[in-house]
Amino acid sequence: MDHREGIAKSTTVVSAATFVSRLFGLMREQVFAHFFGATLATDAFVAAFRIPNLLRDLFAEGALSAAFVPVFTDTLVNKGKKDAFRLANLLLNGLVLVLSGVVFVGIFITPSIVHLIAPGFGNIPGKADLTAVLARIMFPFLPLISMAAVSMGMLNSLKRFGVPAFAPVLLNLGMILSGFLICPLFKEPIVGMAIGVLLGGLGQWAVQIPTLRKEGYRYQPVLSFRDPGVRRILLLMTPAVLGLASTQINIFVNTMIASSIKGAVSWLNYSFRLMHFPLGMFGVAVATVTLPALAGFAARKDISNILSTCNSSLKLVLFLTIPSTFFLAIAARPIISVLYQHGVFKYADTVNTGRALLFYAIGLFAYSSVRVLAQVFYSLGDTRTPVKTSMLAVAVNITLNLLVVRSLGFRGLALATSISAFVNLVGLALSLNRRVGRLDLAGLSQHIGRVLACSLLMAAAVFAAMRLVPVNLKTAGISLRIMSLSLITAVAGGSYLFFSALFKIKELPLLLKILKRAR
Repeated sequence: MDHREGIAKSTTVVSAATFVSRLFGLMREQVFAHFFGATLATDAFVAAFRIPNLLRDLFAEGALSAAFVPVFTDTLVNKGKKDAFRLANLLLNGLVLVLSGVVFVGIFITPSIVHLIAPGFGNIPGKADLTAVLARIMFPFLPLISMAAVSMGMLNSLKRFGVPAFAPVLLNLGMILSGFLICPLFKEPIVGMAIGVLLGGLGQWAVQIPTLRKEGYRYQPVLSFRDPGVRRILLLMTPAVLGLASTQINIFVNTMIASSIKGAVSWLNYSFRLMHFPLGMFGVAVATVTLPALAGFAARKDISNILSTCNSSLKLVLFLTIPSTFFLAIAARPIISVLYQHGVFKYADTVNTGRALLFYAIGLFAYSSVRVLAQVFYSLGDTRTPVKTSMLAVAVNITLNLLVVRSLGFRGLALATSISAFVNLVGLALSLNRRVGRLDLAGLSQHIGRVLACSLLMAAAVFAAMRLVPVNLKTAGISLRIMSLSLITAVAGGSYLFFSALFKIKELPLLLKILKRAR
């Protein structure tokens, strides 16, 4: 099996596990929408969760994964499992020690952080105070998710992708169960959701331990910040942390602006979560599988296979995300009405969430492609280049936010995010051609043209189906809305597969071959 088919096969495994995780994620959002809608409590929770999420990206799943996987893989390839597992234990113990201090300080200064990221909350009695309470409860999520990230990095490097991809299900499950079992116990029910975050984070780490033990991993209480491997990881993390910090600054600016528009924080959050469904299933899945493969080639100094892997991964991402963009844009309201339009989440919330989703969907394939291109630099130990392009994209995003929010309102924030993703993509592609080697731009352009043609034809088929079987989403019952969405989804999937076969897109038979083997 060549590396192209191997990546596609592993991507199928990760996508399947991610699909289950995203389904539970959507169920979690449905629980939120049903119990809390786009209300003060939801806005408070979204803003509060962004505080540990900022540190999560800086210290866990973002910068840490980008730095840890290449170094762990290099140690695994050149020194063996024993030394690789020792490196993981050194990093794990160091993280827990440092992050425990971060949590302590963070809990102490939470009110100041809330005032910084959501100044508009102070104008509504009790909103800022509730946000601070929720953030303090969720701060210990940081060390839990960091341990989960290290475990995920080890398993991915060992080519065990299914369990770490499935692990986020536990986070979503913890929050879903909390909605029904813990929230009713509190005077302010949203507090139960914050506790659910902690329970879910613990489960996300714990579910990976049995698979790690099967691979031979054993925990050791060792600690050294002078170990060459640990120092190399920290060295690689530093620019990545700076890049992610700039991204989080951008998120804070978005939150600050949105906090002044009633309901906007929730509408943007619901739509961004929906956009993350295909992003996680396709973009993140391909990038997750690609990094260990690239790191292995980098350890052997095999540049030609690095570029070949990058090309094939990009083609797979484009084949999966471009049609997803069209589907999300056209079917935004039917999707949202089925998933969220229950309880206190009203049709007006569906309309506004759909407007945000339309602009987020524009940048879907750019977000996904950035994930893949950045992995090339991470595998080569270059975390500076992705940081530079990320900071440029953030500067563009913040500038656009300030320019378009007056004319487009909260929709402008989503559009600015998508445009900045394209800026990031172009910057990474140019840097890759200059620093590593040339991508097959001619082949990629032809591939994009074919995928775009199939996606446009699919969009026409979906639009026709929606016209032929119209449904009033404001008054229709949930059963009718589900039937309508099922029809739209079937038309979209069937027509895209048909046109992909007609245009002879190579990724289709490759995926079908893998699915046939799996069956």
